[in-house]
Amino acid sequence: MKTTRPADIFLRFLQLAEAVRGLPSLPDLDPLEERILMLVARAGQEHQRLSVRDMMARHELGAPATVHTRLKSMREKGWIKLSDTEDSRRKQVELTPAALQHFDRLSQCMLKATKSAG
Repeated sequence: MKTTRPADIFLRFLQLAEAVRGLPSLPDLDPLEERILMLVARAGQEHQRLSVRDMMARHELGAPATVHTRLKSMREKGWIKLSDTEDSRRKQVELTPAALQHFDRLSQCMLKATKSAG
């Protein structure tokens, strides 16, 4: 009986996730947009509010203008939405239902990869 290494499970997950990316869904993101998406997703998971201003202040993402351009692109691609807050000048960055569905599909890939390892 062949033993499954953790690396085998991860590689199987990557293979399944690549198949999900091939399905018709949201447009692809560039690497910076992927990082931004993960920040927005983690903030949402932790029930933290994340505004456009908060994102632009994150130096690790680059210049504020670059971050603003990427947020605009991600919004046009359907990955994020900007919601009103108590202060009409501040917009909260959130995942769209389509982005949440994308994460649901990736989660299913992860579960399938771990089950096929057993």
